Amino acid sequence: MKNPALYAAVDLGSNSFHMLVVHEVSGASRTLTKIKRKVRLAAGLQADGSLDAASMERGWDCLHLFAEQLQDIPADHIRIVGTATLRLATNIDVFLERAQAILGHPVRIISGEEEAATIYEGVAWTSSGVGRRLVIDIGGASTELIIGEGTAPQLLNSLHMGCVTWLNRHFADGQLSAANFDLAIAAARQTLTPVAGDYLKLGWENCIGASGTVQAIQEIMISQGEDEQITLAKLLQLKQQAIACGHLDRLSLPGLQADRVTVFPSGLAILIALFDMLAIDKMTLAGGALREGLIYGMLGRRRECDARERTADSLISRYQLDRDQAERVRNTALNALQQLASSQHIDAPATAMLGWAALLYELGLCIEYKRAPEHAAYIIRHVDLPGFTPAQKQLLAALLLNQRDEFRQESLEQQSAIEAEQAILLARLLRLAIILCLRRTRGTVPEFKLEARDRQLTLTLPSDWSRSHHLRASELLQEAARQTELGWPLVIQEQD
Repeated sequence: MKNPALYAAVDLGSNSFHMLVVHEVSGASRTLTKIKRKVRLAAGLQADGSLDAASMERGWDCLHLFAEQLQDIPADHIRIVGTATLRLATNIDVFLERAQAILGHPVRIISGEEEAATIYEGVAWTSSGVGRRLVIDIGGASTELIIGEGTAPQLLNSLHMGCVTWLNRHFADGQLSAANFDLAIAAARQTLTPVAGDYLKLGWENCIGASGTVQAIQEIMISQGEDEQITLAKLLQLKQQAIACGHLDRLSLPGLQADRVTVFPSGLAILIALFDMLAIDKMTLAGGALREGLIYGMLGRRRECDARERTADSLISRYQLDRDQAERVRNTALNALQQLASSQHIDAPATAMLGWAALLYELGLCIEYKRAPEHAAYIIRHVDLPGFTPAQKQLLAALLLNQRDEFRQESLEQQSAIEAEQAILLARLLRLAIILCLRRTRGTVPEFKLEARDRQLTLTLPSDWSRSHHLRASELLQEAARQTELGWPLVIQEQD
């Protein structure tokens, strides 16, 4: 019997085959299964444009793995697409006939433009950000470039270069030499030249990478103690580290997964060319791409809102949080932060993270009260959070862990989303907001004034407020003692 709440997307890519199965619940998609196999289909493209028998066999073997899972999903909840290599193969009919027999469902070969549009939809629904954004996806045989705003793409291109084809052309001898890198980068620049001007003319505010290459680079940087922002300087540093290894067989970098080693240099070369030709300042990793775009296309939602807002809504519903109280704490925390704007430099992304932490602070109560902060942090670290980058998840977990009781300062210092001093300040404000909102009813949060001088915070409450609000006054005094003891003075006073 088919399960009407299940959806599946299958991506027959040039480098890997992927299957994503989700369960629609509480207004969101919950990932149930992710299967990925390195098929390297593009490596089987021969001079005459046909796929060799070995690559087709690798593909069919992988599809047998997918077929069993698809049996329980309604046919109209399944999308199976083929991309660049299958677009190029001259004997595609041979591959498709057996592939469709194995899967029991049709395989649709999508154009480069449709692939780009679907990738953008997946990014739009799983990655946060406002304004116009540039999305880049480096596949095995093609690279998609999209500029869009909201959920609408505005400029689309699919270029004939990818990490597998560039591997075969420029690193076939396995040598990680400066000469091979220079040739690969120059070839990517040449491929980009006809379209680069259009992208520079239209412009964008944010750049998002949606490929395995970008994920691998981010994982390496984090392993090396860097933050998650990818820059040209960091890419060039990785290039030198790869060259120092000498050969693909000896390529070993902290954080580089074994299954990415072979195509890492070629993907890196393409990305360097993209940063150079498009004058990209920085890039972050997307929360999803083609497969997620297929899923959301089936779910049919077109509500325009931030991906993180949809994620928070889903968590509030799933864990039955008190939304009124959550919004009360968020408003109080953001009010406190706003009052410090003239003396403390907190950028918009950090401000947003304080708001999300306040909105979700009671997440751990779904397990039990005593260790609720630990439970909340655990949930955040291990649940899918579309719209939040890995570093933002790490910061969010650290803030929830530090919402009350003793400080776990190391978690605030180890996160890489913002500077440690900023993270500590956000945690201090979250704790104050929670105490001020203990009554959990409208109109009970006092008018307050918050000032900062160096590390000292001074909280000024209405005159004689503590005489009629004994519990919160006591909690504030305990909190002041705790923060002051740690070297972050907190003064509680009342108006004269």
